Amino acid sequence: MPYRPHRPRVASPGRRAVLRGSLIAPAAVALSPATASAAPALHLAGRPEASWGVQVGSVTASSALLWVRSDRPARMLVETSAGESFRRVRRWHGPLIGPSTDLTGTTPLYGLPAGEQVHYRVTLADPADPRRTGKPVYGTFRTAPARRRSGVRFLWSGDIAGQGWGINPDIGGYRVYEEMRRLDPDFFLCSGDSIYADGPLEPSVTLPDGRTWRNVMTEEKAKVAETLDEYRGNFRYNLLDRNVRSFNAQVPSVVQWDDHEVRNNWYPGQILDDARYTEKNVDILAARSVRAFHEYVPLAPSYGPGHRSRMYRVVHHGPLLDVFVLDMRSYRNANSPGRQADDTTGILGAEQLRWLKRSLAASRAEWKVIAADMPLGLVVPDGATDFEAVAQGDPGAPLGRELQIAELLRFIKHRGVTGTVWLTADVHYTSAQHYVPERAAFKDFAPFWEFVSGPLAAGGFPANALDGTFGPDRVFVRAPGRANVSPMESPQYFGEVEIDGDSAELTVRLRAEGGSVLFTKVLRPGRTGQ
Repeated sequence: MPYRPHRPRVASPGRRAVLRGSLIAPAAVALSPATASAAPALHLAGRPEASWGVQVGSVTASSALLWVRSDRPARMLVETSAGESFRRVRRWHGPLIGPSTDLTGTTPLYGLPAGEQVHYRVTLADPADPRRTGKPVYGTFRTAPARRRSGVRFLWSGDIAGQGWGINPDIGGYRVYEEMRRLDPDFFLCSGDSIYADGPLEPSVTLPDGRTWRNVMTEEKAKVAETLDEYRGNFRYNLLDRNVRSFNAQVPSVVQWDDHEVRNNWYPGQILDDARYTEKNVDILAARSVRAFHEYVPLAPSYGPGHRSRMYRVVHHGPLLDVFVLDMRSYRNANSPGRQADDTTGILGAEQLRWLKRSLAASRAEWKVIAADMPLGLVVPDGATDFEAVAQGDPGAPLGRELQIAELLRFIKHRGVTGTVWLTADVHYTSAQHYVPERAAFKDFAPFWEFVSGPLAAGGFPANALDGTFGPDRVFVRAPGRANVSPMESPQYFGEVEIDGDSAELTVRLRAEGGSVLFTKVLRPGRTGQ
């Protein structure tokens, strides 16, 4: 399918309404780069305000979850309408928002029309006097389609505010978000590292060419996050950016969990040897970050065996698409040289692997996108001897965490699961890998594609080495030649997936900030491997 520029499906007046409502806070670029207040300024004294914008998540054909943050205790009120005039509205009485959730709250919407644009406005009311309300914040989103002939288009990327590169007022903040917003996707898949809780910022950084990078600063971004409030502050930080808030008001999110939400390369049970941390137990840090994550990400609860809350889930987006959102962090074994011949825990854990097999086999969607927060065949080291992802550099038969992936790939082939595509970010460049058994040491699988795209607002890094166990061929790569290249020196990357409603063909485009499409691949539907 040749690339065709996509005409946004939201009319310009609607987009202006979204911007008007979502940007009531002063833009991050207007804040002092040396310090920023803990919250954007108020506009109506004595009234609760939603100055951090709005977000939408967990969107289905008939439901969605709206998020807001107040500046004080407030009642969340929501109105939805088919048009931006709000002549006819449905009203939703949301929760009482208070300090226990850091003044964040969500309201579930039900009974929405499938495949339609929904306009909404969120108002915060004084709990003691409902007549005292702040200025409404506006947004819009599309519900998932119910009909097969309705196509789907979404974006993905990851890695935000990493390696010392935060919100830079001199370049307009996270300007790539505005570029993505203008593409008007159905949703955005954040493939992990939505914050860098372990990455403090400095007020300024001198670049190799002598230019100066300036960061908007907050108290929580001046050190590694350890307390619940510090993790909350890391999630708030990105919302200081005007581009992020306007993007969130128009594009629903599917947010994945990875390492920098807690600490670089962490695994369960780890005890840190890092002088920056007074709390050395990673499980305690992870629990605090999980709480902040659920407070700041509009995500409907998902439960596993024993009604335990979990991050992994499947997102159904109409007849053409299921997205299997993996958690390759919370159930993994310890990072190691990865040469063990028996490994039942792996990178997913036994229960998540069983869930993934069942869910893939049960899916009736034309395409099954496996959203992995780490790549499969790219070697990602953790120190001198250990490895962070699946591959460990040995091109022979599967060992360590590769054993679990081999089991999954074998299952997909023998069960005849069609239309699988792997998406990830994590490594801070963009590439396309084609895995085929003819090149592999392990041969009992059907060919598949893995696409990598990122970072979105972080440092760029050279391409990782490939591990030959599953036979990857790097068909395309765009990466800087040195480590930690700033966003002023190298474009940021994101990917686009479009499924045609008529042919059901899936097109992947790897994009660079600035509007260029670097690589395009069209995949045919109904095939176990390709």
